[in-house]
Amino acid sequence: MAEDSKGGRTAIVIGGGLAGMLAVTALAGHVDAVTVVERDRYPDGQTFRKGVPQARHLHILLSGGQRALEELLPGTVAALCEAGARSLYLPRDLLTRSATGWQRRFDERRHLTLSVTRPVLDTVVRQQVLRAAAASATRVEVLEATEAIGLTGDAGRVTGVRVRSRDGDAGGRSERELPATLVVDASGRGSRTPQWYAALGRTAPREETVDAGLAYATRMYRPKDPATAPDAGVNVPGWPECPRGAAYVPVEDGKWLLTVSGVRGHHPPTDEAEFTAFTATIGDPYVHELLAQAEPLSPVHGFRDTCNRRRHYERPGALPEGFLVLGDAGCTFNPVYGQGMSVAALGALAVRTTLADGGGLRPGTTAEAQRAVARAVEPAWLAAVGSDRPYARPDDAKAGLGERLSTWYIDRLFARAAIDPVVGAAFRDVFCLTAPPARLVAPQIFLRTVFLPRRPGLPSPPAVIERV
Repeated sequence: MAEDSKGGRTAIVIGGGLAGMLAVTALAGHVDAVTVVERDRYPDGQTFRKGVPQARHLHILLSGGQRALEELLPGTVAALCEAGARSLYLPRDLLTRSATGWQRRFDERRHLTLSVTRPVLDTVVRQQVLRAAAASATRVEVLEATEAIGLTGDAGRVTGVRVRSRDGDAGGRSERELPATLVVDASGRGSRTPQWYAALGRTAPREETVDAGLAYATRMYRPKDPATAPDAGVNVPGWPECPRGAAYVPVEDGKWLLTVSGVRGHHPPTDEAEFTAFTATIGDPYVHELLAQAEPLSPVHGFRDTCNRRRHYERPGALPEGFLVLGDAGCTFNPVYGQGMSVAALGALAVRTTLADGGGLRPGTTAEAQRAVARAVEPAWLAAVGSDRPYARPDDAKAGLGERLSTWYIDRLFARAAIDPVVGAAFRDVFCLTAPPARLVAPQIFLRTVFLPRRPGLPSPPAVIERV
């Protein structure tokens, strides 16, 4: 792979959020310099920023994502915990209510999930990345308040990025070209790469969407009496007969985030009184009852861009040389499932592993890395679209026979997992992104799911923790 005009191997990462910072770590040691192009200015301290529209909502880091993050940046999980992230073991510390009843509270100690606000997560990860970069041979520069407005190159190769300063008035914004050996799009849901492809003379990659029409709204609370605060988070996902849901989970500083959700015709309100009333209409009254013991600390914040969207950059011929797509820019999930951050970490790890195994940047490396990213994405994609398919729009990609059978099987497996520690453990392995979907059809799991009778879950939130 050719060097850039300055004589060194350089990379540009579009987007300085979580996926972009992890991309820097994946590239460290394989290029001489990385320039991060970030359209915002980072705030002072751990505060919200405009360029992360989901920032005020619930975020979790699954155990699979934590493992990937630790491999990329050792010590980051401990740093997050020191910053106040809450540790929840599934299913012991997250009470889950499904259509069949409440899940038993198995104490497995296998899948530790971190619950943390997005500003804390972004700040800690960014500090860890820049600290690690300072100790490496790769120089890292972050261009804040700088917007990527296009790619340079042609249909066969990307050679850099056109950028524009966002400082000053509109007439004074300067544009320039930044050359690079490799460009990584980590710009998130709003990625403009499909439009930029046209300017290069390329066709945009095939896009697949499954949209449940879900919207959600979030408010922060603090228990009035910390001594009587719940000892576990609560998750009441919606189901076809009751398409409204809620998750109430602890975060830093003794605070809790409540996110309520609903599909088309059931969108939660952002009016504060109506928001509280909405919690009484989900599939169980438990969350609504808990709110009587808590005081609100914030307004209600809504979010509606929840479509599952996958752009198949990994397909043959879909990627020019010198270009790579990571995170939500390539595959974005309904955020209600809490997979996005973990998948970003797994994707970045896949890139680093590909570069290490293949001897660094060379012709064909980016296509190989993109295929590795796609493999990392696949389990989360299948889980998200399988859950959202019952609510999808008529013009979304149709479910084939295989997906319909999978949906039937997963529905039965999910019901069994609520009461069966063996099936439940397998389900959590896959949901937490530590095992491939094939784990769910292993002989023992298949037989217990298909042939054991379908039984209801518990009638009320479990207080008893069961050791397994």
